[in-house]
Amino acid sequence: METPQTTSPIRIATRGSRLALWQAHHVAETLRANGMEVEIVTITTKGDIVLDRSLDKIGAKGVFTEELEESLRTGATDIAVHSAKDVQSTIPDDLELLAFMEREKVHDVVISFDPLFKLGEGQQVIGTSSTRRRSMLKRFYPNVITSECRGNLQTRIQKLKDGQYDAILLAYAGVARMQYDHMVAQHLPLETFIPAAGQGSVAIECAKTLPLERKLNLKLALDHKPTHLCLLAERAYLRTMEGGCSIPSFALATIEEDTITLKAGIISLDGEQLIVEEITGPSEEAEAMGEQLAQTVLSKGGDKILKAIREEKA
Repeated sequence: METPQTTSPIRIATRGSRLALWQAHHVAETLRANGMEVEIVTITTKGDIVLDRSLDKIGAKGVFTEELEESLRTGATDIAVHSAKDVQSTIPDDLELLAFMEREKVHDVVISFDPLFKLGEGQQVIGTSSTRRRSMLKRFYPNVITSECRGNLQTRIQKLKDGQYDAILLAYAGVARMQYDHMVAQHLPLETFIPAAGQGSVAIECAKTLPLERKLNLKLALDHKPTHLCLLAERAYLRTMEGGCSIPSFALATIEEDTITLKAGIISLDGEQLIVEEITGPSEEAEAMGEQLAQTVLSKGGDKILKAIREEKA
C-alpha cells in the first residue's frame, strides 16, 4: 500500500555552500531523470559556522554531517548528500550509507592566479585546511610554508586573491565542479599525494527506517557499483585506523573488472615518517582488504605515528 513516505517528494538535506548545493542539485537531476520528485533542504553545519579554527581543533568527527544526520532521524529529510571524504569513518547505528555516486578524478591540485606557479620554486606560502596535505607538503616540499585555509571554495579563492597565500591545495573534484579548472597550475601525482578516503565521490546517507521501496529506488538511481566497492575498501581502512579528517591518513582503491587494488598509509605531522602499503584482491572482499591493510600499516609503525599525533593534539 502506498503511503505519504513512499509517494511524497524525496527531500534532500545539504549544506549551503556552492559546492554542496552543486552536489545536491546533481543528485536531484539524477532522481528527476528517474521519474522522482525532489525538494532540496539547506542546513547549516558546525563546520560551516566555525571558520576561525582548523578542523583538528574543533573535533572533525561529523563536523560537516551531524546536523544533516539529525534531519534524517526526525524525518525532516529522506537523504543527506555529503562529500564522501567528509563522512566520519563510523556512522551512527540508526543511519546507513545508501549509495556512492560515480567518482570524479581523485587527485589534488595546486590553484594559483599565476599559471606558471610550481611547488618548490623558492619560498612559498601554501593554503590548506587538510592535515594530510600539510604533512605531505612538509615531506615533499620542505621549503614550503603551510597556512590554515578554511571556508568554502569561493572564500578560499578570495583569500588567495587578497594575497594571503601564493597558492592553495584542493581536491580536483571540487575545483572542476565549481568550474575553476582554469586556475589549476599543477596536478599533483597520485604516487606521492595519495588522496583522502572517499575523495571525489558524493555519498548518499539515509535513516535505516526509510521505507525499503524508497531505499531501493534511490539506490538504483544513484549508486555507482565500482565506486561503491572502492569506497567500501577505503572506508574500512579508515575505520580500522580510527582516523577522521584530522588524521593524516590516506587511501585510494581502484577497480578493474572484479579486482580491487588498495593503496593506503599514514604520514606523521612533520612529514618525516611515511608508511604506504598496497593490497590486491577480489572485489567481494573489499572491506576485509581495507581492514587487513590498516592492520599492516599499524604493525609497521602506523600505531606509533597515531599515538604521537594524539598526544600532540591532547
